[in-house]
Amino acid sequence: SKFAGRLSEVLVQEGEFVNAGQALAILESSSLEAQLDEAKAKHQEVIQSVATAKAQIALRESELAAVQAEVTQSDAAFGAARSRFNRTNMLSKEGAASKQELDDDRAQLVHAESSVHAANARVVAARAAVEAAKSELVAIDSRIGAAQATVQRIEADIDDTKLVAPLDARVQLRLAEPGEVIAAGTRILNLVDLSDVYMTFFLPEMVAGRLAIGSEARIVLDAAPNIAIPAKITFVADIAQFTPKTVETASERQKLMFRVKAQIPRELLLPYLEYVKTGLPGVTYVRMDPNDEWPEHLQSSSRER
Repeated sequence: SKFAGRLSEVLVQEGEFVNAGQALAILESSSLEAQLDEAKAKHQEVIQSVATAKAQIALRESELAAVQAEVTQSDAAFGAARSRFNRTNMLSKEGAASKQELDDDRAQLVHAESSVHAANARVVAARAAVEAAKSELVAIDSRIGAAQATVQRIEADIDDTKLVAPLDARVQLRLAEPGEVIAAGTRILNLVDLSDVYMTFFLPEMVAGRLAIGSEARIVLDAAPNIAIPAKITFVADIAQFTPKTVETASERQKLMFRVKAQIPRELLLPYLEYVKTGLPGVTYVRMDPNDEWPEHLQSSSRER
């Protein structure tokens, strides 16, 4: 199991054949379901804030347009005040305008210039407000992505509470039962891949050193002594070891041997999966010279059935 939790259901029995993708067991997921509801609510909340952010952008852009219009008006007023001041100044020099009139026009010119500066400052502030509103929308988009990722992660975690078979196999052992609280990484079932069947045996160095990967072999099981099962050598250990106690004679157990695997072809096993069992004892025969013929009792042509 990927997660710790209480085992809710075990859907298969020992000895049962299962197909790849078939549901095997289910962990309780109520806490994950609550987390998912919360994550979806937050996701919707962030999505709804997009409309508010876009409204703020529209408002700030409207305000910017308004202050830009004020700048245009202020520029026009400043131009008119400057022309009026210049005209009054010339008339004053000719004695055609009083000093009071000149002072009044100068004051209006100064005021108009100040209005222009103030309007330009408001434009700068309005543009900054627009950029801030746009940045907020970008931030909201990022939060939407994060919220969506959270929802997807929790959904994936919920999917992982449903344990499925990774391949076609047979249930060897049920290692946990419904109601048990299991830790993360705990095995709940032991599955056997019946299309990957081999026999492990041991050979002395002088024989193992001459054995080629892919060499033909025959397996004769104690339970079926009249059937020679075709196999191929798929592994020869590169380090010698003491043979296990299952080797029959004490003298052989004292020798250093090399572990070898003879694998039965997948296509030969598929029609007979219901008969395949693990841990069966037997004897493996290896053909060292590919040109040699198998003895009659190991001829597999009449026994592959």
